[in-house]
Amino acid sequence: MQDPFIGTWTLNVEKSQFDANHRPRAGTIALEVDQEGYYVQKAEGVNEKGENVAERPQRYIADGQYHPIQGFPELSSRATRVDANTMITEAKREDGSIVGGATKIVSADGKSITIDNFGYDSQLRQFKMRTVWDRQ
Repeated sequence: MQDPFIGTWTLNVEKSQFDANHRPRAGTIALEVDQEGYYVQKAEGVNEKGENVAERPQRYIADGQYHPIQGFPELSSRATRVDANTMITEAKREDGSIVGGATKIVSADGKSITIDNFGYDSQLRQFKMRTVWDRQ
């Protein structure tokens, strides 16, 4: 069975609900699984100012266990596969405080994914939003 999360997804701006400080004009997420079984997520897009932006790739395995986040020794993350179409991810500090997370749900027909995420941006502003992505 094909993993419903794997693929390339395009941001559906009209169906998404953005945080006041985060209003992208466009976006793409590519999600694949590497040879070790880790999900590798790459995201890029166009911000509110029309500038091209790219997030640093995220790497996680959906085993429900915390793993160090590469490049951030004080942080760890875990991903949990709730069911075939639902995954919950979160990141925490060494003291156990949660710094961000997401719930990702692929639609029953596999044509879209809804991501509810929260956390802190690079300027340490708290955010919360729901984005909808269409499969390419």
